Amino acid sequence: MLKEEVVQAVKDGKFHIYSARTIDEGIEILTGLKAGIKLADGKFEEGTVNERVDRRLREMGEKLREFSAGEGKAKKSEE
Repeated sequence: MLKEEVVQAVKDGKFHIYSARTIDEGIEILTGLKAGIKLADGKFEEGTVNERVDRRLREMGEKLREFSAGEGKAKKSEE
């Protein structure tokens, strides 16, 4: 199924093939970090990829809300 050059690169240790059943397994293979599971309180395990992504998305959401609120103030002052 694979091209011979890929098979040879694997044999030479220049290329690796991994199998993953889930996206979280793929994240762990690619990053070397634990993906992290969602806890009962809705948060992810601390220090995991999913916790970092969740935290960053929340920060971006907050900045968007702040920006949107500022836009509303600017429109009112123009009127």
